[in-house]
Amino acid sequence: MSKTIDGALFRETLGHYPTGVAVVTAVADDGNLVGMVVGTFSSVSLDPPLIAFFPATNSNSFAYLRTAAAFCVNVLASDQESLCRQFATGGAGKFDGVCWRPGPLGSPILEDAVSWIECTFEDIRETGDHYIVVGHVHELAVARSTLPLLFFQGGYGRFSPGSFIATPDPDLIQAAQLAEAIRYRVEDLSSELGVNCGILVKIRGDAVQVLAANGGSVAEPFPLGHRQPIIPPLGAAFLVHSTPSEIEAWLQRAPEDGHSRRDLYRAQLNKVRECGYSLLLAAEPGLLQRQQAALSAFELSDRLPRHERAVRQATSELAAVFCPDLLPSERYDLASIVVPMSSRADLPPMAIRMTSLPTSVTTQQIEFWIRRLQEVAATAGRPSPKGDGDRYAKNR
Repeated sequence: MSKTIDGALFRETLGHYPTGVAVVTAVADDGNLVGMVVGTFSSVSLDPPLIAFFPATNSNSFAYLRTAAAFCVNVLASDQESLCRQFATGGAGKFDGVCWRPGPLGSPILEDAVSWIECTFEDIRETGDHYIVVGHVHELAVARSTLPLLFFQGGYGRFSPGSFIATPDPDLIQAAQLAEAIRYRVEDLSSELGVNCGILVKIRGDAVQVLAANGGSVAEPFPLGHRQPIIPPLGAAFLVHSTPSEIEAWLQRAPEDGHSRRDLYRAQLNKVRECGYSLLLAAEPGLLQRQQAALSAFELSDRLPRHERAVRQATSELAAVFCPDLLPSERYDLASIVVPMSSRADLPPMAIRMTSLPTSVTTQQIEFWIRRLQEVAATAGRPSPKGDGDRYAKNR
């Protein structure tokens, strides 16, 4: 016998899970426009392309909308709360003052929505007090790359990205697409060597991780999309082909502005240019721990000035363990290896990073890792060998 669930408790519990907000629009069979707000929208299948939303069985708007031959799901942007509330009201007038255009199948596409997906009805099934409406996707597009509107605990809001979560950016999107093209190579390298590998892109003064392959034994401390300020000595791999003004901007992000310190950072940058890679030692774990702790505090503070100063200071201290000379007879503990990537001229600088490395490794082992990273980095922007794309798709 199933237990009776209190309705208020059910709504409160599920209300702790945020959902996106969309408006489903259509032209009803009598030629009039119809629209309704849904907070239960989801992708269902890629092949065939199917989506679903879940209107209440007693919804008059859906009863009218289902008479249409097609419908469009409009994903609302975070600044479209007023539009959402207009469509959430009952009765006529939902489209009053609303700018829209007809989609390929005739359904209204709302202006300034994040994205739209036009469908025909694939299936409608009644389940409890809601329908499961499955739509077959015919056309779709991202119309405005921005943050979506969210519904949470009975109210509307937006996702507020922390200081280290990347927000939509055309350069970032293109870089992520380039990284995706060599994903299988990065994943193969990560698995082969038992290390973590990631692809980073320089977006203005930050390094953003756009791809991650975690084949190492230690989890990465920061997630995909993590944004980290590029403060000397870090970020030198992005600056190997930079202009003097770009290098000057990088140097100005350091906490000290003395000539001796600037000379040190310039020397380390020149070394990265000559070698084609940068190394960060893990010989003094306290330095790395302080820098990661400062980054975490900075993120939680939403970039308060005093926390930013702490990040600058902790990062600059890493100069003591940045790009050491490798001696044939020595063994090393490395925190990371970073190699510049070959990318298109219209894209910002990119690099591939290796972390979660074994301890006490020889110079010969490090040089082997560097060569393998450089081999993968050199493939960026090149056409994949025949069959490689199919192999990656099958491994997804």
